[in-house]
Amino acid sequence: MATTLPLMFMEKAQAQPTVAAQYAKDASGEFAPISYAELLADIAAFAQGLAKLEVQRGDRIGLISDNRREWLVTDLAILGLGAADVPRGCDATEDEIRYILSWSECKLAILENERQLEKLLTQRERMPLLTRVLLFDAPSAQKKAAAEKAGLAVSTFAEVDAAGRLPGAPAFYAAEAAKGKPDDLATLIYTSGTTGEPKGVMLSHANFLHQTDYIPSIVHLKSGDIFLSVLPIWHSFERISQYMILAAGASVAYSKPIGSVMLADFQAVRPQWMSSVPRIWESVMEGIYRNIRQHGGAKKVLFTFFVGVGETRAYFRDHILGRVAEFHQRSRLLELASSIIPFLLLSPLYALGNLLVFKKVKQKLGGRFIAGISGGGALPPAVDRFFGALGVLILEGYGLTETAPVLAVRPQDHPVGGTVGPALRGTELKIVDETGKPLPFGHKGLIMARGPSVMKGYYKRPELTAKVLSADGWLDTGDLGMLTRNGELKITGRAKDTIVLRGGENVEPAPIEQKLAESPYIRTAVVLGQDERFLAALIVPKEEAVSAWAEENNIPIVDYETLLKQPEVLELIDGEVSDLISPRHGFKSFERIFRFTLLPKAFEVGRELSAKQEIKRHVIAEIYAKEEKQLFAN
Repeated sequence: MATTLPLMFMEKAQAQPTVAAQYAKDASGEFAPISYAELLADIAAFAQGLAKLEVQRGDRIGLISDNRREWLVTDLAILGLGAADVPRGCDATEDEIRYILSWSECKLAILENERQLEKLLTQRERMPLLTRVLLFDAPSAQKKAAAEKAGLAVSTFAEVDAAGRLPGAPAFYAAEAAKGKPDDLATLIYTSGTTGEPKGVMLSHANFLHQTDYIPSIVHLKSGDIFLSVLPIWHSFERISQYMILAAGASVAYSKPIGSVMLADFQAVRPQWMSSVPRIWESVMEGIYRNIRQHGGAKKVLFTFFVGVGETRAYFRDHILGRVAEFHQRSRLLELASSIIPFLLLSPLYALGNLLVFKKVKQKLGGRFIAGISGGGALPPAVDRFFGALGVLILEGYGLTETAPVLAVRPQDHPVGGTVGPALRGTELKIVDETGKPLPFGHKGLIMARGPSVMKGYYKRPELTAKVLSADGWLDTGDLGMLTRNGELKITGRAKDTIVLRGGENVEPAPIEQKLAESPYIRTAVVLGQDERFLAALIVPKEEAVSAWAEENNIPIVDYETLLKQPEVLELIDGEVSDLISPRHGFKSFERIFRFTLLPKAFEVGRELSAKQEIKRHVIAEIYAKEEKQLFAN
């Protein structure tokens, strides 16, 4: 069994050299296959080219790029040389790139295009260790000159590839890869901290290989299958997907999470699999419903009826097959007796619905689709039920960047709805109370994890590592959940502050809340949005300031609570929110506050606030559950 990722890939490339490893769009926009043998040759050549640039074992190499076939070539070339990559997407800000590259002590940064080079040059003086950049897309002569003037040597992917494309490249790569050890650092993936400062998660080859060894036994990906890739490739979820594909001898086709592009690519490559975040599955569902509403009439009525039939039939089917989360003892005999007859009665109607409706929907997914894998946030139950009604299997998983990332996933042969499946083999999960005492199944508490996929720690941050990783290897996930009597895990919430949107974006609320408090009219703000499409906020205005503004602008004041409902006041606060949480202040588009509710009463110590005046988010979630529900209602 292979002990490093490059060795794993080489074993597969030697076993099936002619099978397609990648499908990437050519100049005409058509998907062109790249075989395992061709991919290995590309990786070996680029690795030898990097070695000529003095990339050495133990180096950290910046990799700032979005999805493209060269990313995987670069990744495995770097890993084969015993170095580690430090990836980020092209949406990274100048400050993020500077922090990541400088904290990781990168001497070389590989960039997608000259736009990323422009970002880097604005921070050049604060990255003295950086001496060279390499671009996938060749920069203009002007930009290259500017980089060289700033003390950076500039190369292109094509130049490095050409320099390394020598007869001895495959042997060189094999020899270098053979020196690798399972515990070698493979990557530093930076994730946000509670103050917004990124933390470099140290992941080893062994962290990833534990999952590539086991996941194929529960998700039956096989040689020749095509996996559509739409998530950011630098994220740990898409990254393990790539490695899992290679380990299975399957193929990856690069697409984009844009409805029109993704659906066209489904038709073009007819994939069997796709990993995605909940928001994309939700978008597919919404697109189908939007199309049905446009047609209206009998088509809408039939579709709605058959979806209802499908959901109800799936409910009884799951009870018959025992695919139901058990948080307490249940009678299987009673379950079978009450489910078989309704299931049989509904099956002919479902068959008709499949013929008239569902089959056409599944054809839009290429006609060969086996299952989707959902992660990066909780899959909304309505989305889960909808695809279940159509007969499209969605396998929800759970994990963290700190666990490379998979801890659990629903098995393809026995998916239990409402859960993320059991822990991977070799991984331990336990639910504990506030004192750390383990809880029995059916009781909600903090999820702790231990196993081969847990990170080595945060790079150069031992104090932060110690806060989440115990001496005996238990990782505090920061998530709340409960176990079924059969060991499946159900996620019920988050104990830490990080918000994960349905698109998979991680948002730290503290910097946003602190910025909002800079407004002369805002006392306190609490950002919301876990597992939602966007962010919203509960805002406590400064009563004196808002009342004074109202008087100055001749806004009638009956009482303060009524005043907060006035359109003029809502417009005032909306203007403050839009101005403060904007790109001008370094915030990204998904960090915008789309909706807010004004609360007339200030937060109190012992209620919404702790003795240290810190926001008690879980208490606020309970007290203002109604307001939160309204904020995210359609």
